[in-house]
Amino acid sequence: MSQAFTLSDEHKMIQKAARDFAEKEIKPIAAEFDESGDFPSETIRKMGEMGFMGIEVPEEYGGAGMDTLAYVLALEEICKADASHGTIMSVNNSLFNYAFMNFGTEEQKQKYMVPVARGEKIGAYSLTEPMSGSDAGTMRSRAVRKGDEYIINGRKSWVTGGPVADYVLLYTMTDPEKKHRGVTAFIIDADRPGFVRAKKEPKMGIRASATSELVFEDYHCPVENRLGEEGDGFKIAMTVLDAGRIGIASQALGIAEAAYEASLEYAREREAFGKKIGQFQGTSFKLADMKTRIEASRLLIYQAAFAKERFKTTGERFTLEASMAKLFASETANFCANHAVQIHAGMGYSKELPIERYYRDAKITEIYEGTSEIQRLVIARLETGLR
Repeated sequence: MSQAFTLSDEHKMIQKAARDFAEKEIKPIAAEFDESGDFPSETIRKMGEMGFMGIEVPEEYGGAGMDTLAYVLALEEICKADASHGTIMSVNNSLFNYAFMNFGTEEQKQKYMVPVARGEKIGAYSLTEPMSGSDAGTMRSRAVRKGDEYIINGRKSWVTGGPVADYVLLYTMTDPEKKHRGVTAFIIDADRPGFVRAKKEPKMGIRASATSELVFEDYHCPVENRLGEEGDGFKIAMTVLDAGRIGIASQALGIAEAAYEASLEYAREREAFGKKIGQFQGTSFKLADMKTRIEASRLLIYQAAFAKERFKTTGERFTLEASMAKLFASETANFCANHAVQIHAGMGYSKELPIERYYRDAKITEIYEGTSEIQRLVIARLETGLR
């Protein structure tokens, strides 16, 4: 770990708690849940009891009341053991709770954020549609106001937690002519009629995180379940994604570290041609590059975490720092996982070791919550001022 930052005792405490929990509770079951694709309800409940599902949520709302760095440290440790558990943790912390902390009313916080922060309920975030990904202004789902309700119809895709979520933070069109400025956010209670859990996605990686399509068929959503005002949805979604990208960067760092540590151990033990394979430049240079990229990723993530903390007092957006951290860390995860497979050779390709799982899990970090291409676009626009 980089010595550029000195962690407080409180930060060291949550880091150790997450590491110990991950080693004891998650690591032994990771391969089983990856194989089955089942949702790990029991360990998620335990994570909630430990405060991991609402790290930055104030204690009076059921959270741990800690800062962004604490969240980053804990998520990294969980993801080293299993990225699927980390995905669930990231969505609930960053995409769900963070939205309520910044845009929710007191009643909404009490009713929806508190049980999710405690791990008693599962939250989800739904922006993407089959024909609307990076370009949110093209979404086809609709919410039409009728009196004290909105009638919602449409299909959403790639909803992490969709098959099991109790509450969904839904982004849908209320004024299509305004494109992304016509998007509004709603809090969806999965128990109400008109909410349909559709096709479960057969994913390459993060298989236990439960992802599906959601269909809304004349779903009646009370006006009090609107988050913010009409047309605020895109602004809310982008603000929340800034926080989410720090989470995905931390997830990517955890995957990269797991791949690196496994490769380092293997390089010290495996022999070929009378030497440890770590003595050959072909292997040792890979390890050197992996380590360097991991530490560079860590510094970018910490920088983004500190920028997010400043936002709480100054209101200054941390979009640039979050995008740089997410871009570099996600590409580092894929770099390290790829090299880990190569270093382990045939065993890296075998399901007997978790190396191939790191390889499969790493790829999604370059895709969700803004692809690498989108991150480069965001960074370039912010730096050049050109659109």
